Amino acid sequence: NLRVLFLALLLLASPLLQVARCQSDAEDHSSLVDDVVGENTDDAVEEDDHDLDMNLSSFPGVETVCVFPKNSAKLVPAGEETELLVGLKNEGKTRVGVMGIRASVHLPYDHKLLVQNLTMLRLNNASIPTSLQATFPYIFAVSQYLQPGAFDLVGYIIYDVEGKPYQSVFYNGTIEVVESDRKSTRLNSSHQGASR
Repeated sequence: NLRVLFLALLLLASPLLQVARCQSDAEDHSSLVDDVVGENTDDAVEEDDHDLDMNLSSFPGVETVCVFPKNSAKLVPAGEETELLVGLKNEGKTRVGVMGIRASVHLPYDHKLLVQNLTMLRLNNASIPTSLQATFPYIFAVSQYLQPGAFDLVGYIIYDVEGKPYQSVFYNGTIEVVESDRKSTRLNSSHQGASR
């Protein structure tokens, strides 16, 4: 019941947090919402690379949740972008600095068998004060050559607390990879042309 309440609050707060992400640095940052969400960056920060690729433990007081906002069935078209929202709640006694989000696809019967590493989203200046939460969009695409079927998606959010890196699993479950609509449309049109 607590997770459902947390998820409901996360979804309700999501539009407010997205608006805060778009505000410029020149505006007044006295609002707590401004302190919650940073901005993402495509620039690779070399000193953080080793922190984002290590096996890290989670920090007590940090809770995560994941929602597929437009896709509750968790159907992932091969070769197309899929969006999910990652929520992080800081119930600790110090700020949490979010560094990035990463995920990977595995065979469902054995997580040691990696199918694909997905895009690493690096975040810059994303800080969550105590007793607050934030939502981060994560967009990924599985390979267009991946055969349709059930796979396991494992997602991590990487963060630091007082300069030490940690990570928490935000999703560890099954997704259903399906044939892309574009691919099936292309195949249907080529079959129709061949049958004429």
